[in-house]
Amino acid sequence: MNVPWADDLALALRLADAADALTTDRFRAGDLQVATKPDLTPVTEADRRTELAIRAILERERPGDAVLGEEFDDTGDSDRLWVIDPIDGTKNYVRGVPVWATLIALVVGNEPVVGVVSAPALGRRWWAAAGSGAFTRDVDGSERLIRSSAVTRLSDASLSYSDHERWDDVAASGTDSSAGFHTLLDTCWRSRGYGDFWSHLLVAEGAVDIAAEPHLNPWDVAALVPVVREAGGLITRFDGTPTFSGTGTTSCVTTNGHLHHEVLALLGP
Repeated sequence: MNVPWADDLALALRLADAADALTTDRFRAGDLQVATKPDLTPVTEADRRTELAIRAILERERPGDAVLGEEFDDTGDSDRLWVIDPIDGTKNYVRGVPVWATLIALVVGNEPVVGVVSAPALGRRWWAAAGSGAFTRDVDGSERLIRSSAVTRLSDASLSYSDHERWDDVAASGTDSSAGFHTLLDTCWRSRGYGDFWSHLLVAEGAVDIAAEPHLNPWDVAALVPVVREAGGLITRFDGTPTFSGTGTTSCVTTNGHLHHEVLALLGP
């Protein structure tokens, strides 16, 4: 049986293995080097070393493909684009909080078709290729197919988000999505700030029903798209358009699919 994107998914999983070895080696290291980027976000030596290692493997095994990463300049000019976030959740990483992950995606024709998210400090990994289903590896090493939930009412739904800071920025800009977000908080059965990649993957595996963030970068979302879609969920901008564009920041809402229209009605323009 010909599985779409099987070779690329296998490579992405090997890239995640290489990343895990580097990130876990420096996690909670007493001599970890941390710097501040121009956007005032932290970056560690582990971020840079991990992205460089992934780029080196891609240069050897996919020399014709382009690469977009968080820490270094874009390379290549191809319809096939690898998108890398070496450590999503660097602030957690720096403080010794285990909620961080390496995100790796293959985008073809501006469409994310392979996604791998590896969170070694949590003992978890998620992956998907378009047309092949979404999977996770649990802390006991077992692997399973994942599906988003069947919840159909906001009053029964669990909502996750990252933090209030970005939503405060949205409120200051005078847009409607901040007010809609607070309505969503008040309407849902439960809300928690699991944060970053984890919010959206909890939706994919059916533990959470909605995740929303107003500002993300391309490398924050590319790997999430195949996993969420293959699990039966939906992931878009607040206006319902594709959340990955390859440039600039984007809003992102992930749902189990059943709740998406109702959530967009609150968060959209």
